[in-house]
Formats: sequence, structure tokens, C-alpha cells
Amino acid sequence: MIDVIDDFFEESVHQRLYNFCLRASYRYGECDAYGLPPVGMVSDILPNGHKSPYDLFEESIEREFNICDLPYRMYINLFAPNEQPFWHSDGQTGYTFLYYPNLEWNENDLGETQFLIDGEIKGILPKPNRMLGFDADLLHRATTFRDKHRFTIAIKYS
Repeated sequence: MIDVIDDFFEESVHQRLYNFCLRASYRYGECDAYGLPPVGMVSDILPNGHKSPYDLFEESIEREFNICDLPYRMYINLFAPNEQPFWHSDGQTGYTFLYYPNLEWNENDLGETQFLIDGEIKGILPKPNRMLGFDADLLHRATTFRDKHRFTIAIKYS
């Protein structure tokens, strides 16, 4: 399963989420799979009981995708231009959702999420305010923007 929903949030919420990504504190590196070197930077998103981004994503995903479990992890991925993320899956079961908070994008920016399906690469474009959902066992990787930082918010369910 690969699902894509454009204009996932109202524009004011989209802008707020982008600003949240800009202000977040990041730590170096996320390993895509055991034995691989870390790439990018990451910032965990935790529930705080005050209508945080965590609560917003949990409620919106439950409503749009009918997933009633709590996510086991939620975080921001941050990649600088020219980083080279690795192919990986997020588990044998469950679902992964990626939200693209960037405010603008065009095809020359690059930055798609790529999937390896039946020996072919399928790319999902990182259009602003897009939500992408997929089975956690699908082999995938991020690609970076050509000349700016790429944020995605990852929400993972087991």
C-alpha cells in the first residue's frame, strides 16, 4: 500500500508545522539499517498534552487512515543537500507516514521518497503539505533537495 493525500492540513496548520521544524533541536544521525553509517539529523516529537504536533498527527492519521493505535515513534528527519540516505524498510509489519512540511517545491528541487518495488524505483514527490502512507516493510529511501534542507515528519505504527 502506498497512499498519498495532498493538502493534508489547512494552510495555517501547514505553516505552523514548517515553523516547528525550523525551531526544533536536532541531533546527528539516524541509521537506516543495522551496520550502516548514520545520515541526516533527527528531532523526536513527543506528546505533551497541549495539542502538540504529536497530538495533531495522531488524531489526523486516525481520522484519515482509520488507524486506532498510538504511534511508536514520531520525529523530524532533516537532510542537507547532497546527503545520501540508504535503502531500508521500517519493519516487517505496521505503517509509516511521512509528512512534507516544506512551503514550496518544484521538480528541479528533487527530494522525492523512492520505493523499490518489483525491481523498479517509484518516486513520490515531496509536494508541500502532502502526507504519504505506506506499509512499513516496503524498501524505501529519502533523496535530498538540490540546494536546501529537506524536512519530513515521520510517524511510525507497529
